[in-house]
Amino acid sequence: MTQGKNGLTYAQAGVDIDAGNALVDRIKPAAKRTNRAGVMAGLGGFGGLFDIKAAGYDDPVLVAATDGVGTKLRIAIDTGEVDGVGIDLVAMCVNDLVCQGAEPLFFLDYFATGKLDTDKAARIVEGIAEGCVQSGCALIGGETAEMPGMYPDGDFDLAGFSVGAMERGKMLPEGVSEGDVLLGLSSNGVHSNGYSLVRKIVEVSGLTWDAECPWDDGTLGQALLAPTALYVKGAVAALKAGGLHGLAHITGGGLTENLPRALNDGQGAEIDLNAWDLPPVFKWLAEQGGIAPEEMLKTFNCGIGMVAIVAADQSDALAALFAEAGHGVVTLGQVVAGEGVSYSGNLA
Repeated sequence: MTQGKNGLTYAQAGVDIDAGNALVDRIKPAAKRTNRAGVMAGLGGFGGLFDIKAAGYDDPVLVAATDGVGTKLRIAIDTGEVDGVGIDLVAMCVNDLVCQGAEPLFFLDYFATGKLDTDKAARIVEGIAEGCVQSGCALIGGETAEMPGMYPDGDFDLAGFSVGAMERGKMLPEGVSEGDVLLGLSSNGVHSNGYSLVRKIVEVSGLTWDAECPWDDGTLGQALLAPTALYVKGAVAALKAGGLHGLAHITGGGLTENLPRALNDGQGAEIDLNAWDLPPVFKWLAEQGGIAPEEMLKTFNCGIGMVAIVAADQSDALAALFAEAGHGVVTLGQVVAGEGVSYSGNLA
């Protein structure tokens, strides 16, 4: 092939294919950790292969979810603390899947940056793999896009895609009735929603990401980057046990907006705010931002990352299952006639 007059290469244009290949080689062991029944091929092909029948399904319905990490990435980029955002990415997708009644089967990621830093990218993907291990799904593929001129130096973006399955006729919510008990599963921080407000509050506070955290050990940035909790294994166990009528992942919109998505028309929820203690991170955010309780409840998870709607006569057994899976569990209230979410007590 004749070389052009200027002799330019793709690398000179800012895209290093060799670095991309080195990244794939480095993350293969992490992806291999996530293998489960149904995986047919590893990384490196043009697509990921998965055998649903080998995963144990007879008449499956597929459920898909996609999401990102939002502006929490800005904190990770600015601090260099990127190891947990991969877990966030997986959690935001698979926690949604289980709310439909599906078991997450496999995951794919999309990582885009202006200039590929192999070590940083590998740490991110290794976090994704850890999230997949914790939720029992396989990392079967992804895309790393090096796009010079599209992102400032050091910046990157993440998106994730997960596919799950359930047997036909097992979709949630199903059977939600007045008198059903609302079980709240504890969050472990802000998770991955509301960070535009979080960042504004930190700015107003005058603190920097490397400042000592006001409510915990370590820095403020590290505390706010606590990875989103994964509720998959407890949710799947509850689905198999029976008596679980619905699940609501408490993301953007908080309890106020997300819980009604798992209720039927003409149904509402009564929640006792005294059923749990507001975690310190949310107390600090509310105080620093002067945020009213109503705004907190429709912006942040406020310490409850998932709500399970369960039959009253099975609430104790299902609460024990969630606890065995490692989640703090509180009884929040019940399903009632009406619309929306009503609160009693105080958020404190």
